[in-house]
Amino acid sequence: MFDALTDRLGGIFKGLRGRGKITEENVAEVMREIRTALLEADVSLDVAKDFCEEVGKKAIGAEVLNTLKPADVMVKIVHTELCALMGPVDPRIPFVTPGPTVLLMAGLQGSGKTTTCGKLAKLLLSRAKRPLMVAADLKRPAAIDQLEVLGQQIDVPVYTERGHENAVKVCRNGIKEARKTDRDVVILDTAGRLAIDQALMDELAKVAGATNPHQVYLVLDAMTGQDAVHTAKVFNERLELDGVILTKFDSDTRGGAALSVKRVTGKPIKFLGVGEKLENIEEFHPERVAGRILGMGDILTLVEQAQRNFDQEEAEKLEKKMASGSFSLDDFLLQIKKMKQMGSMKDIMKKIPGMGDMMGDAEMDDGEIVRMEAAIQSMTPRERQNPKMIDTSRRRRIAKGAGIDPSDVSQLVKSFEPMRDMMKAMSGQSFMQRMRMGTQFSQMMAGGGMPKLKQKASASKRILNKKDKRKKRRRR
Repeated sequence: MFDALTDRLGGIFKGLRGRGKITEENVAEVMREIRTALLEADVSLDVAKDFCEEVGKKAIGAEVLNTLKPADVMVKIVHTELCALMGPVDPRIPFVTPGPTVLLMAGLQGSGKTTTCGKLAKLLLSRAKRPLMVAADLKRPAAIDQLEVLGQQIDVPVYTERGHENAVKVCRNGIKEARKTDRDVVILDTAGRLAIDQALMDELAKVAGATNPHQVYLVLDAMTGQDAVHTAKVFNERLELDGVILTKFDSDTRGGAALSVKRVTGKPIKFLGVGEKLENIEEFHPERVAGRILGMGDILTLVEQAQRNFDQEEAEKLEKKMASGSFSLDDFLLQIKKMKQMGSMKDIMKKIPGMGDMMGDAEMDDGEIVRMEAAIQSMTPRERQNPKMIDTSRRRRIAKGAGIDPSDVSQLVKSFEPMRDMMKAMSGQSFMQRMRMGTQFSQMMAGGGMPKLKQKASASKRILNKKDKRKKRRRR
């Protein structure tokens, strides 16, 4: 999400960086370009207009006209206004004592509501809570089965009453069950419709009136753009929402809903669905999202993801191996798996400040990472410990097992020694420095960058040598 908007804004600020000073006319021109970029990103017209007016006023008031670095000041102003547009937000769930805390999940069919219930339950488990999910979607076929499957995957109980038509009764009984079984959070998965209708709103109002939920969350599909904002407005008029959960945030949608929903409805986005896996849910922080939009990275979210996926004891063992130079392909395979749990390499690099500018137009192909992983898994334990022993016949065998070309195996083996040296150099560095070096090297290994660079360098040397020889001959 926001890729197109990020590129457009980056181009606008890049144009400003080429000027020592700018005029009020330049500021007005920049604001027109920013408004166009926001509208193309499917931001509400009124929101885009108000946003640009605020930025324009502050740009002139902040002495942008007299500074030698107008682009930097403009970026700061736009970042501040983006934060104000989407926030303030407190993503924490206010838990009650004694419990259970009741969370009512509402939304249209296809928004990802039931899956989001599972994601939220998994997040609560990681915070030492004991959730219970209640299957109160009695309209959609297989909705109860889907919630039960999700509950089994994360080991969270699901309260069901099959054959019932009364969602209010199911929700009440589910809360009673939570009290009996000492569950401190109840997640009510209510029914949705393909579109907003009176029957849906009446049922949700009855459930809310009977259960008195402590938080009411509306699950919206980010890909529906301004329709999502309209949906939030209608739901809020009947239910009095506490927040919005935006799903499919990892899609290629333009992002207008994320930028518009708070200003239009007055209700903040609380959580983001950033992938299909149950762990792919994040708290919404406006300043972090604003940083991503402006290409400034999001290192805090990246660190939080790493803390969830990397065990401290494992990290200490890895540190010792890196320092001693005994880092093996087994260790590298483990790190690949851990990083894959954090998301795609492209998304990881976006969250590292400055990495986007450093990589330029280069793309991180996750398919290459998968092939590299397959090659390592096709090796024997001895080969992983000592890649130097992999000769031509072994390369063919490994390539056949991994379904890749023998040259890819050769590429991996040739690149491993420099990688081990890099790992040794990385020992003792900060997390951010490691991520920068690690992602760069992963791309070089996956894309075959290092050997190609060597080949290009050697080829250029040969050309230069030929030219030198010709000059010498002419002199003679």
